[in-house]
Order: sequence, then structure tokens, then C-alpha cells
Amino acid sequence: MRASLAALAFSLVVSGCAVDDGEIASVSEPAHTGADWRPVDAETGKIGDIAGLTALSEAFPDSSSVKLRLLNAQLQAGEGGAMIETLVWLNERGYVFSEVARVQIPKLIGEELAEDAAALLLSPPEPVENSEVAWTVPAEAGLVESVLVDVEEWRVAVTSIATRSLWGIMPDGSWTQVELDGADNLTGIVYDRATGDIWVASGNVDQSDDEEEYFSGLMSGLKGPQGPRVEAPDNVVLSDLHRAEDGTLYASDPLNGGVYFLGPERDAIEALLEPGTLRSPQGLVTSEDGKRLYVSDYRYGIAIIELAKRQVSRLRADIAVILDGTDALFRRGNSLIAIQNGTSPMRISQFDLSDDGTRVVGHRILEMAHGEWTEPLGGYLGESALYYVGNGQWDKYVAGVLGEGKEPVPTQIRRLPLAD
Repeated sequence: MRASLAALAFSLVVSGCAVDDGEIASVSEPAHTGADWRPVDAETGKIGDIAGLTALSEAFPDSSSVKLRLLNAQLQAGEGGAMIETLVWLNERGYVFSEVARVQIPKLIGEELAEDAAALLLSPPEPVENSEVAWTVPAEAGLVESVLVDVEEWRVAVTSIATRSLWGIMPDGSWTQVELDGADNLTGIVYDRATGDIWVASGNVDQSDDEEEYFSGLMSGLKGPQGPRVEAPDNVVLSDLHRAEDGTLYASDPLNGGVYFLGPERDAIEALLEPGTLRSPQGLVTSEDGKRLYVSDYRYGIAIIELAKRQVSRLRADIAVILDGTDALFRRGNSLIAIQNGTSPMRISQFDLSDDGTRVVGHRILEMAHGEWTEPLGGYLGESALYYVGNGQWDKYVAGVLGEGKEPVPTQIRRLPLAD
């Protein structure tokens, strides 16, 4: 699932609008040190004063969205020197402003610092394009969100938010639509090796105003109307899914901020982390030893949940990287692969972790600013390749309805080879 962080750089620097929910509030909070995760919620998004945003930036030192909010506040306060420091941070991490912003920022920062500011504003980089189209989903599928691949049989299934159904490829190469009784928007999808079944997340992710009541929770994608399904708790909208080695299914609620799990016995969905700690949890994956759960918070970075104690810490970075803007998250050995459609430019990154899994010690860009992308979305990690949605179509829909003059197009499922 995406969030509305892309293409905001100019408005952040020029208009004075914050990158979060609600109006700007003047809230000062003490600086946060260490690797603990500072709880965030909708009110955190209203922090607009320099002291409060400085503290927030110290709490989340690898978040570009927080830095952009701070840059905006510094501009409004006329603190040109501080703006230069923030621009240095963004420059070191490859952040690219829009063409309009690159023209306006030097003018707004003042004549004395205009040249310094201009030198820090990066031009768009050369695209890094290493993937190819593996499948093309018919336009009738609409807004495709996630992918499940059978590598051995070279078959694929995708979830559709727009049609509230699964779409899969048949042995003859044709596509078929599979409707699940009572399903709402379908998002996350995983294969359950223990039962041979497929689980999908169903919920009102697009926030459409539906007259009909649809199912919210996790449901079987293979066993028909009588297949197993487990209702989500009240007011919970599940989206991204991950199956751990022990069979536990983990799911995030990006709208309300909670993280949930369904045990191997498949009895009931329970809260692992109640709303109030994370703002918009999205991609999630367990560590190599199964003791931790990495969860991307779209605005703030990557959280680590110690599963035994349910303690939350922040994935730290020993190097200059951006860790927010991550939609989908995967683990390959002791590395995390992140589809970052909330950064500028959009990219797919591989973050190498320290031996204890708590720090980023290496970073590689696997793809960036691909010429055929609109926005990359959810995917499936195989042994030698990442399969993902290359041209997400969230920009065409408003509350589940196609915008005026908008039409869906075929969706590219891309294959990105991964080095050993």
C-alpha cells in the first residue's frame, strides 16, 4: 500500500504545509536518544515548530520525511544556516527535489546562501534499470497491489483492490479472475506451506464508502466459499502479510497503526502491537532467527519488534541512508530488501545488516527511477529474483472510484534478478 509522501518536496519547502495529518501545531518535545522507538501517531504529524521537529529528527535520524518537515519549518523561520545543514543531510542520501523546487529553494533561502543551497540540490540521477517484465496483468484487474509467484511452475497470482478479487494466470497463459465470497479490497497474499493454501488480506484499504458490508480479515484464497477465514478485530484494516517459518501470519494495519498476528492454529487474529506506537506500518518480515519482526513505518523508518517481549526499537544505520518511504519489505539472508516508493527518486534498496540484525552496515540500490515505473508496489521474493508490481495505479483512484478521465492500464509484474 502506498501513502501520500511522493512529490511533496516543493510544497514542503514553499507552501508551509506539513507532511503529516492535520494542521501544523506548535509542539516542542524533548530529544530522544538511543535506538528506542519513539511512539508516533496522528498527533505526531501535527508537530510544526523547529524545536519539536528537531527532536523528532533526532528520534528518527534516517527519515527523509521528517527532515523535509524540518526544512519547511526552518524556511518559515528564516533560518538559512540550519536549512543548509538539512540540505546537506538530504544531499548525502541522494534525495532529489522537483525541478520547480530546485529553482525556488535558492531564491527562498536568501541571496547570501543561495549559491550554497543550489550546489546541494541534486539533479535527477541516471535510472538504474535491472528488471524486465515477467507478466502483464489485464487492465480489467484495475488497481493491483501484491504478487505471489510459483517459480517452479512459472505461474503468478495477484490481488486487486479495485475488483476485490484475485487474478491468476492459467496453464495456457490466459488470465482468470477469482472472486472470493464477500471479499473487500484484497491486498497482502502469502502461501502457507503447511496446508498448501493461500491466505489473503481483505479490508477497506481504499476507504471507499460502501453500502454493502464486506469481510475484513484474513481469508483462504484457494478453498472456495467454505474455506477458512478469520475476522479482524473491530476497526482494524489489514494489508501487508508475512508468513514466518513457524507458520505464524503477521499483518500490518497501515491506516490505524497496529500490527497483528494469526497463530499456526488459525484461531483468532491478535494484536502484536496496538495502535499508538507506529503511524503507518506497511511491509514486515521476520529475522533469520525468527525472534524479531522488522516493520516499515512509511513516514519514520523501520521498527524492530522483539517478539518474545514485544519490545520495539529502531533499526539504526551506521551509514548515510534513507529508511522511510518503504512500502514492501523482504529479507534475503541477513539483508533487507525495501521497495521505497516514498523516497525521491523511488528506488528498490538492499540494506545489509549487522550480525545482530540491529544496524544497517551496507546499502546497495538495486533499481531506481525506472523509466517504466509509475510507483513500484508489493511483491514476492524468490531465491534468485524479486517479483513486484512496477506500475501501481493508486493515483487513478479516489476512495475506490476511478478519477474523472482516468482509465486503468495493464499492470506490469517485473522480475528483478538478485546477485548471490
